[in-house]
This record gives sequence, C-alpha cells and structure tokens, in this order.
Amino acid sequence: MNKYFAELACWVAAQCGRAYAFVSAVLLVAVWIGLGPWFGFSDTWQLYANTVTTIITFLMVFLLQHSQNRDTLAIQLKLDELIAASAKASNQMQKIEGLTEEELLQIRERRKSAVQATRRKR
Repeated sequence: MNKYFAELACWVAAQCGRAYAFVSAVLLVAVWIGLGPWFGFSDTWQLYANTVTTIITFLMVFLLQHSQNRDTLAIQLKLDELIAASAKASNQMQKIEGLTEEELLQIRERRKSAVQATRRKR
C-alpha cells in the first residue's frame, strides 16, 4: 500500500504543478461563478463550492506533504553522500537533521563564527 500511495502522491504533485492544472482550476471557478445566477447565488450554491474546495485542499495537504518529505529525504541522502565522499568534509554534519531546533541554531552560530574567523585571516 505504501508503494501505491507514494506513486499516487508523486503523480498528483507533478500534475498539480503543471500549467493545465492551474488553467483547469480557473475554469472550474469560472463555471462555479457562472452557475451562481442559476442557483440564485443561494447558500446551497456557496455550500457546494466550499465543500468541494475544502475536501480537495484537505487531501492535497497530505499528498503534497508526502512528496515534500520524500524530496527532503532524497536531498539529505545526497548531501550525506557528498560529505562522506569529501576528504576535507567533517562527518559531524551528517545526520544533523535529527537534532533539535536549539541544537541546530547552536551549530549555525558556531559555523558563523568559524566563517568570520576564516575571512579575517585572509
């Protein structure tokens, strides 16, 4: 099931990022607005649109989050590989994504200080 969900999520994310998806959404809004007079701009007319957009948004959040998590993991693995392959790189930076935000901020401050010290030596 995980494999099928991953494939579906990647496909949906790719399709939603295309120009025709945006044009389709614009056309759907135009049709909805066009149907307004037929429904007398009633509460039912508004309720249909709100319900459909809420359901689509709810489902898209999960699909897009899955795609983003997958892409982030792939990038982290590629960076880890580059760090491991570089003779001068510090292996301490591998797998830092598991640290807390506070620990990451401390590392960033130490890196800033190291960069500034290097610039002063030049």
